[in-house]
Amino acid sequence: MQKHKKEMINHQLEAIKFVNSLRALRNELWRSEISEGKWTIAEIIGHFKPWDEFVLYQRLPYIFLEKALPEAPDPQITNTMAASISRAEPQQVTIDKFILNRKGIYKVIKEIPDSQLSATFLLGDKSLSLYDYLRYLADHDRHHFNQIERVINGRSHLQKLS
Repeated sequence: MQKHKKEMINHQLEAIKFVNSLRALRNELWRSEISEGKWTIAEIIGHFKPWDEFVLYQRLPYIFLEKALPEAPDPQITNTMAASISRAEPQQVTIDKFILNRKGIYKVIKEIPDSQLSATFLLGDKSLSLYDYLRYLADHDRHHFNQIERVINGRSHLQKLS
């Protein structure tokens, strides 16, 4: 298996593992802002759902069919709606939705022929390889996961001091 494919498969597995570990968070922490005026952990995890579904159903199939890519939804509207939903739904439901979608992405990546990862496509006016696109998404994941880890570690440190 190609190094890049293995990297993307491992990222999906690690993302699933990380988000699954959030089941242990107390509701107070799950619903706390990562910093003043920012999203909560629930909202961060919840915002992945519509984007993962978009990648799974509106990006990856079209890349392989070499058809014009559907336009992405408006990020502000999509993120606002996803945040609202995740504020209202139980923690376990938000986590389950994330895991379900990531398992779907994992399966698709696993089935991609190695040669397809280097295939390029146009995203707007920019030419990208599928690997570059998936790596961008993984970097986005890591950005948010690092934010969450800082909050969790910071709160754990504060609890030890009290």
